[in-house]
Amino acid sequence: MKPLSRPDRDDVLIAGAGLLGGLVLWAVGLHTQGNRPLPDAWVLVPLVLMAGLELLRRTAPQAALVLGTCVLVADQFTPGSLATVVMFTDLVYAAVLYGSPSAARRIPVTTGLITVGVTIGFYAWFQKPQALLLGVVTGLISFAPATTGALVRNHREAADGARLRAEQTALLAEMDRSQAVVAERARMARELHDMVANHLSAIAIHSTAALSLDDPATTRQALSVIRENSVDGLAEMRRLIGLLRDTSGRDEPTAAPTLAGLDALLAQARTNGADSGLGFTLDDRRTEDGPLPAPVELAAYRIVQESLTNALKHAAPGTVEVVLTRLDGLLTVCVTSPYGDRPGPRAPGSGAGLIGMRERTELLDGTFTAGPESAPDGTKSWQVRAQLPAAEGKSST
Repeated sequence: MKPLSRPDRDDVLIAGAGLLGGLVLWAVGLHTQGNRPLPDAWVLVPLVLMAGLELLRRTAPQAALVLGTCVLVADQFTPGSLATVVMFTDLVYAAVLYGSPSAARRIPVTTGLITVGVTIGFYAWFQKPQALLLGVVTGLISFAPATTGALVRNHREAADGARLRAEQTALLAEMDRSQAVVAERARMARELHDMVANHLSAIAIHSTAALSLDDPATTRQALSVIRENSVDGLAEMRRLIGLLRDTSGRDEPTAAPTLAGLDALLAQARTNGADSGLGFTLDDRRTEDGPLPAPVELAAYRIVQESLTNALKHAAPGTVEVVLTRLDGLLTVCVTSPYGDRPGPRAPGSGAGLIGMRERTELLDGTFTAGPESAPDGTKSWQVRAQLPAAEGKSST
């Protein structure tokens, strides 16, 4: 036989409240019936037994109801207690709510038939309309709590079914999303292989030839092929990036770069621009303390990164200056590079970098400008300027 589990805390409270209420009613001499064979003190026996059965209302509801029915019948030989009757109605309710599905269907029908049988029986016995009141009382302590338990149970089962359907729908949606991501990644891999692998292979082959052969003509021809394939590869990559810009993915990398990495970024730019006559400086003029919101740090870093890339591709020989200021709740990023004719070949641009910087700034409710600037001495420069809100509450996008 399976051991009974520990009573629920609410069941203990119900049993205690019922027992206390019954003791108060017995102490003041309030009973439900008179002229019974047993004296007043015998009221306490059914009261205590019914309170004990309340501890089983959730763990063994059907057994509690059967025993409670026997206790209620025994209570009819005493002056009776209202608390005993009320606790019995709770046992009927609990048997339907927490019992087996078959019991939940059977108990309301059984109590309904008992109510009808008691009403007809007492009316036939007493031959008075007042006998119908006994049937009403029987219905109130048996049929009414049984139907209430059935209604509550049906609502709970409907809610559980709806919750299960919602979880299944969410699971199916997640499976569809995962399959779509896998399919999209496979498509992207094919696109990258078809568009870029050929160019990279040609670059690798001809660069190896240029390094291994000490022939100026062969080296020059290899470099020409390398440049041609590089430009074509960049064009293909831009086309693929243009397609990917329409996707809805918005997740940034887990380790997002911050402004603390600008020194390393400029060091890399100095290495790449050594042969182009470009120098790079960083002037951090921020005076306000306190951390910046993560979206602002990321946007500022990406703007500087893209500006340096554009300078390496297009700027004339000179110094590229990066200036950071923070004042009145605004972080200002200003990148100034020499503007003019650049000797040697230049990589073609598509303008996607400027569009990306502008979009990053506008997503944070900032302002962005980019274009040529003229100094009083007649020199020209290209300036990228972005103002981003540095207050924590304004940069949560």
